[in-house]
Parts: sequence; C-alpha cells; structure tokens
Amino acid sequence: MDVAVRDNTEITNPFGLTEAEIEAIATRQHPAWQNIAETPCLPAPKLSALTGAELFLKFENQQYTNSFKERGALAKLVSTPKEDLARGIVAASAGNHAQGLARHAALLGVKATIIMPRRTPSVKVEETRALGAEIILEGDGYDDASAVAHARVAETGEVMVHPFDDPYVACGQGTVAVEMLKAVPDIDTMVVPIGGGGLISGVAVLGKRINPKLKIIGVQAALYPGMINALRTHQRECGGSTLAEGIAVTNPGKLTRRIVESYVDEIVTVEEKDLERAVSLLLNTQKTLAEGAGAAGLAAVLAHRSLFRGRKVGSIICGGNIDTRLVSGILMRDLARQRRLARLRIELIDVPGQLSIVSDAITAADGNIIDVSYHKIFNDLPAKQTYLDISVEAIDAEHMDRIVEELRRVGLNVQLANY
Repeated sequence: MDVAVRDNTEITNPFGLTEAEIEAIATRQHPAWQNIAETPCLPAPKLSALTGAELFLKFENQQYTNSFKERGALAKLVSTPKEDLARGIVAASAGNHAQGLARHAALLGVKATIIMPRRTPSVKVEETRALGAEIILEGDGYDDASAVAHARVAETGEVMVHPFDDPYVACGQGTVAVEMLKAVPDIDTMVVPIGGGGLISGVAVLGKRINPKLKIIGVQAALYPGMINALRTHQRECGGSTLAEGIAVTNPGKLTRRIVESYVDEIVTVEEKDLERAVSLLLNTQKTLAEGAGAAGLAAVLAHRSLFRGRKVGSIICGGNIDTRLVSGILMRDLARQRRLARLRIELIDVPGQLSIVSDAITAADGNIIDVSYHKIFNDLPAKQTYLDISVEAIDAEHMDRIVEELRRVGLNVQLANY
C-alpha cells in the first residue's frame, strides 16, 4: 500500500474565495445549476457484503455528459463577470472537461474554444464539437495543448477555464460531497479519485465544511502517482497505459496539492487489475457503466479493505465514458481471472477420434466449449502429434478444476494458460 498521510496543517481560506462565493456554489444558487442533475447516492448492499464496508455510490456517470466535470465548469462560468465571458472562454482538454465546459458555455450563450491534442480520438472531438464548442487540434498531448491555450489567452484576453487548478472549478466539483451528505448524512468516509486534484479538493473542503470529522481518502492509479509525488520528497515513475486515463495526471495543480496536503487524510494507489475488477463488478452488480477513473473508488475499497472495513463509505462513480469494445475485453478478462473462462492447451496424437475424446470429457464434467483451434504446423512436437487450444466456460474455479481433472483422467496432457 502506498499512502500519503495528511500533515494536519489547516488552510484558513483554501479556495481563496469569499464565504458568499463558496456558499453560492455549495448551495447551487444560480438558476443555471438546474441543468446539472442532482445524481442519486444509493446503497450498494452486494458490494458492501463483498468489501466489509457499508458502501454508498454517487452516480455521476448519469450526468448529461456522463461525468462530474460539468459541475466545476458551470461553477467557473457563473462566477465569472459577464463582461469577461463576452470575450469567450478557452480550455485545453481531450476528455470530460471539454464536453462539460462546451455544454454549459452553449447553454449560457458563451463562445467556447477547446484546444485538444491532435491524437484525441475523433469520436471525442466530434462529441465536443456537437455540444457547441470550436475545436482546435494542437500538440501531441495535454501539456502541449495547454501551452497553446495559455498562449491564446494571453493574446486574446479570453477566459481560461482550467480543468482542475482553479478555485471555482474545484469548489464546483465539491458539490458532489454536499449532495452525498444530504442524501446520507452519516457517511464517515469518502473515497475519491485523484488526477489533477480538483474533485478531491472540492469534496474535502465542502465535505469537511459540513462534517469536520469526515475522513477523505484519495486514490490514484499506480502508474500515475502524480499527487503522491507532489507531496513527497522522493519521486515514483509516472507513465504507461492505464485504464483510468481520466486520472492519469503527472503534474497535479498547485492550488489542489496545497488543499490535498491539508485536507486529505490518506492517498492509496490501485493496480490495473484492481481497476478492471471494479469496472466489471459495477457493471455486473450495480448494472452501471463506469470508466476506469469512475471505478477507482471501488478499486481502492477492494484493494485496501482494512482502511474501509466497518466504515460507512461514499464512493463517487465520477464518469462513465468508456469505449464499449474495451468494456467487452475487461469483462472477458475478469471471467478468466475468476477461472470461469480458461484456455486449455491439450497435446494430442494426430489420429481420428482425438477431438471426440476431448469433447466427451468436457461434456462429462458439464463444461461448455467456446472455441477450438488446431496447431499442426507451428509447434515443436513430433510430426504425429499436435496441440489443441480450446476455450472452456465453467460455473466457477472449482468447476474448472473438475473439467481439467476429467481431461487428465482420460489420459490427456493438459496445460492451463496463465491468468
């Protein structure tokens, strides 16, 4: 477990906003907040039984753009003077921030320009454009796009809307915590994904504003411990392909790291297998689709059970924007890890009747054959022998063991693929 512990130094005015400004955002006073759903915060009894915590889920994947990012974007827009908004707004983003900002800018009649990296998938570009924003493709990644956005703002005087390192944005994201504690006042722990730190900063400040004893636990993908690095003297490597691309941030915000250092109690990391398992569990038990970052809270509860056992835990499904083909692969990989699905390699003599022996043995053990593949050419066996790769479905791991035992009982040499 990799944990960064709060240093207990309080910030008297964490956002640098007036009390009136914080109150206006926290209570959603502006009429435009009616365009953002007060999403459900519901108990998850099946997951509670599995984890040992009393778990409640906040379904931010049910927002119009399927992400919490709309909250911070709107908070920034309604807190900015109209004469400044008249010059237009600019942001750099390849994901949920782009869509949330584009939507609410259009609803408020504000011209929005989004700088997106050139490699942004075309579907995300078109979805953001459809919400009313002008799209400019520049740079190879977020850092490049952000530099272009800042240069543009310096030249044009447009308003920059940072995805996380902005007091209004962070405060707006914190309305998630206000709604959670309104729905379930005795939640004592919140587990929150950390990328740049906007969401957890808002949740921690507004949550502890309501309940000072509320415990805030942050979670990062193990491949991107950016906030942990920012709070520690030693540095861990950041990089790689993560399922939780929404929190794959190397350099968190300056504002947000100050707030996290003071208001967040602990930070844990989760491995990719934990994220995959959480996405699969949310879909199978709660019938809800979460992106990798959206499943990070549950992944943390599963991977670090001692931190949460016996506590009343609120977890935020912060987004649901995930490619359906990726979901399909995650579900199949999870079946393999549970050994409900396995690929067996069976060594056979290349004579008639061998496939029937295999089929009869699997049938006798009540297994189900998914697919079959012969390998007569590309192997190092004697010429009269061959490999058979066969995918088999079972009820559970014990059932898979019975299938393998039956194949071996009839004299077949069976090897299992690694899980």
